[in-house]
Amino acid sequence: MKKILLPIFGLVCFLTMAQEDQMVQQTIKGILTMNQGQVVQLAEAFSEEQYDWRPMEGVNSVGEALLHIAGGNYFLASKMGFPPPEDVDMMNLGKITGKENVIAALKKSNEFVLDKITQVESSKFGEEVDFGFAKMNMLSGLLVIMEHNGEHKGQLIAYARSNEVTPPWSQSQ
Repeated sequence: MKKILLPIFGLVCFLTMAQEDQMVQQTIKGILTMNQGQVVQLAEAFSEEQYDWRPMEGVNSVGEALLHIAGGNYFLASKMGFPPPEDVDMMNLGKITGKENVIAALKKSNEFVLDKITQVESSKFGEEVDFGFAKMNMLSGLLVIMEHNGEHKGQLIAYARSNEVTPPWSQSQ
C-alpha cells in the first residue's frame, strides 16, 4: 500500500505546486483518482456472476453498488451546475446489466466528474448548493463527491472479501 500511496502523493504535490490557483481542486482530484482506480480494479476482479451477489435482500448487489457510484457522480456534479452528458440516461442508469457495461458506465462517470472538479473556480467555493439531501457550499460538494466514492470503495471491499475476492492492490507480490 505504501508503494502505491507515495507516488500518488508525489504526483498530487507536483500538480498542486504547478497550479497553485487550483490546489484544492487538484488535491481532491488526486485522491478521487486513486479511489476511482481502486473501485475499477475491484469491479474488474469480481466475476460476471458475482455482480448479482448481495449481502442480504434489500441491499445493493455488486453491480448495483457500482452503478450507484456512477449515478452519484452525475447527480452531485449536476447539483453543482454540471449536467450529465446528453447520452447519459440518468433514469435508466440503474438498469445497465453485464460486467463490461457496468464498468464502462462507471469509467465514463469517473472521467466526467474528474473533469468537472477542475472547472469549479476557487472563488466559488463558498457558494451555496442545494443537493436535495443537504445545503452546503461548493467546496463541501467537491468533498462529498470524494467521500461518496471512498465510502462505496469500502462497501465493495467488504463485498469482495465476502466473496473471496482479494482487492488487487493488496495481493502479495
